[in-house]
Amino acid sequence: MFKHKDYVLTIYEEGKFTKAAEKLFLSQPSLSATIKRIEDKLGAPIFDRSCSPVELTDIGKEYLEYAKRIKELEDSFEKYVSNIGNLITGKLRIGGSSFFSSFILPDMISRFNKQHSNINFEVYEDNTKNLISKLKDGLLDIILDNAIIEDDKISSEPYLNERLLLAVPKKFEVNEKLLSYRLTAEQIKNGEYLTKKAVDLTNFKNFPFILLRHENDTGRRAEKIINKYDLGSNILFYLDQQVTSYNLACTGVGLAFLGDALVKKVANTSELYYYVLQDRIAMRNIYFYYKKNQYMSLACKKFIEYNVQKNNNVQK
Repeated sequence: MFKHKDYVLTIYEEGKFTKAAEKLFLSQPSLSATIKRIEDKLGAPIFDRSCSPVELTDIGKEYLEYAKRIKELEDSFEKYVSNIGNLITGKLRIGGSSFFSSFILPDMISRFNKQHSNINFEVYEDNTKNLISKLKDGLLDIILDNAIIEDDKISSEPYLNERLLLAVPKKFEVNEKLLSYRLTAEQIKNGEYLTKKAVDLTNFKNFPFILLRHENDTGRRAEKIINKYDLGSNILFYLDQQVTSYNLACTGVGLAFLGDALVKKVANTSELYYYVLQDRIAMRNIYFYYKKNQYMSLACKKFIEYNVQKNNNVQK
């Protein structure tokens, strides 16, 4: 009955039989026939096919919960067997936002893989809320995120200290007045900004801002800073991804709050100046998050240890 549980899990994740079939490298008729055989054994449908995306029936929800638990036990046993032989092998499933998946994780994986070539990596890109859900469901081993996740089912390991900077398009005349405070991308990358004096944010009162949505840690911190300094309510956009706010700021439409980790990774641009913020709220950590009380593979432990050791400047 649970032999093809991965098929049910994939359909649930994708929301459509066609997408699930593509991901599983199956034909849709073959996938549908397999699900029908499971449903015949259960004596009830797992999915309500009248909806788009498809939804789980009541018995489908129960089946999914048992399927997740079985899969989690299988994964734990596989990790245990691997650890018994002290072998750094297997598969690591890592999740991150668009920025982390594009700019941070590839370098991490490349460096680690040079020493441990027997690891197969799967990288998943999504927002924080969905990544947490997948981590708790056992679909991910690790997520990398700059949000503070307070959940009694999740543990964390600080990876890197990050500072929020204010990015201001070059076209704004205020940059000339703040000549002694402004920084270029190159000055961020070479670390010169670490000793730079913080700017008085009241200089940017009523300027147009580009913010991330409140569900995003950067968005929440930016809102607090704007409210603290009474910078007004001229918010042009609320976005999901920090990379998108960076790209929009480069066009000159508005100011954006960006992490120094992003500025150090993207190509240099002459379209933006950066300013250091003095508030404690502009300081945060990037964390590795993993499921608490779950058997962790040796590969997962070594991956976290290796990358944490590469960055010992985390905020305590």
